[in-house]
Amino acid sequence: MEHVHQWMDDLPFPAVVTDAAGIIESCNLLFAEMFGGASMGVPLPSLFQSWDEQDGGVHVAKADGRTYLLLCGDLKREANDHRMYIVTESGCVHRLQEKVSDLEQELDALMEISNDVIFITDRDGVTLKVNSAIQHFTGFPRQCYISHNVRDLVERGLLRTSITLKVLEQKKTINYIYSSSYFTDHKRFAIGVPIFDEAGDIKKVITNVRDLTELNHFYNKLKEAQQLNDQYRKELEKLKTRRVDPDIVLASKCMVDIYDMAERIADVDATVLILGETGVGKDVLARYLYRASSRSEKGEFIKINCGAIPHDLLESELFGYEPGAFTGASRAGKPGLFELADQGVLFLDEVGELPLSLQVKLLRVLQEKQIQRIGSTRPKNVDVRLIAATNRDLKQMVKKGEFREDLYYRLNVLPISIPPLRERKEDILPLVASVLGKLNKQYKMAKSFDRSVEWFFSRYPWPGNVRELTNLIERLILTVPSSVITVEDLPPEYREQERQSPATSAFTRVMTLKEAAEIAEREILAIAVQKFHSTYKIAEELGTSQATIVRKLKKYNL
Repeated sequence: MEHVHQWMDDLPFPAVVTDAAGIIESCNLLFAEMFGGASMGVPLPSLFQSWDEQDGGVHVAKADGRTYLLLCGDLKREANDHRMYIVTESGCVHRLQEKVSDLEQELDALMEISNDVIFITDRDGVTLKVNSAIQHFTGFPRQCYISHNVRDLVERGLLRTSITLKVLEQKKTINYIYSSSYFTDHKRFAIGVPIFDEAGDIKKVITNVRDLTELNHFYNKLKEAQQLNDQYRKELEKLKTRRVDPDIVLASKCMVDIYDMAERIADVDATVLILGETGVGKDVLARYLYRASSRSEKGEFIKINCGAIPHDLLESELFGYEPGAFTGASRAGKPGLFELADQGVLFLDEVGELPLSLQVKLLRVLQEKQIQRIGSTRPKNVDVRLIAATNRDLKQMVKKGEFREDLYYRLNVLPISIPPLRERKEDILPLVASVLGKLNKQYKMAKSFDRSVEWFFSRYPWPGNVRELTNLIERLILTVPSSVITVEDLPPEYREQERQSPATSAFTRVMTLKEAAEIAEREILAIAVQKFHSTYKIAEELGTSQATIVRKLKKYNL
């Protein structure tokens, strides 16, 4: 009995061993403490005031006002029958039953809040538990499955297939994807997990089934949201890029379209040819193309005005030279602008001024992506995006033999034409406000223009475009002593232009009063539209109703 006594002490309950007559032969420490240790060799029932035997080897006994449950089991040892009793208070059993009941309720609640099907069977495939989600998957309520074998459920059509049977056959975790029916493309993912007993036999199978169609729907929605978020982020980056540059003012639709296109082509390496009159902002657009591209993180933006450098020096500026290549050359040699712009952008302003001899070499760079320094016999690879600009008509120059036709087509891959300021009057007053604010900050002033000057700005043709506008504003705020600049403060050449403006000369011919009123009305509305951003504000400033302003703007197509 020695070895029995050893493992009895490891039990968490009081335990005692008796012979066939009920005489105590051995007990563990917990039992000895319960009865004072003087119980060996006495009948077990004598330790209690009452002793009742129940069915299934359960005894109910009382001692000192407490009720005990004794669970009895036979021990076979040397042909003599021995019995072991596990002793516990009935209150402990009741509390244990309550705990088990609580756990059962918690398990049921957890299963019910899941949108997946949770299906539990015993070792024979009989359904022990299933949650209500199965009705969504099969159309039958959970009560149709409890206590039924999955084989019968499959035969009756309540289950199309059973992963539980596969787990019971293969004795391992099984998972697979299947269609919910032959007529839909709904996909479901099922996984069956076996639960083993100590002997290694399956005692339960837990199956989980998830509807992938709904999950895929949410995934696609999430993916769409992420794509939309990326699109919004890119649009926001566009606005930030433009907003941080004080030289970029976009009010007219044509300029917004130009910079939107610039955004789209920023990261392609095709050559861009910017066309437009002097002063329209070709260099501003070129720098924007550079900043909006990934090249801004790898290389430099290098600009050269082809018309400002003597032709005999232009080649060495563009392509560089080797040591001692010509008289006066640096002993260390010099890299050209193509080399300095490697991985970046080279902006050739006034490209129409290039001599024909250099046009040939520029064409070679565009075709072969190689340059060759003056005095060198070895070409060098360069990775440069070329942006060219001109105010000249290159096509007409090609006809006259002043510009190579093949180079023209190499440059004219992505042409962008910037209209003159007189053709985009919506940009004039926003540009005035931007330049005025920048110069006031630069010179620590607080100058402003009255309405007469703003009227002049909006009607003047600006042959010098943005550059002329900027220069005039700077001239006025530096030379006019008063804080508010009026039309009388304009330089003489501009005042003369004001007197000869089309709006003024229009009134020199004979016309009806109605025609004259409409001309004046349209001029005033055109200025107001450029200055104010809502019809309510225009109505307030012009002393009329918002409905009248809307009607007038529609009438004059403003």
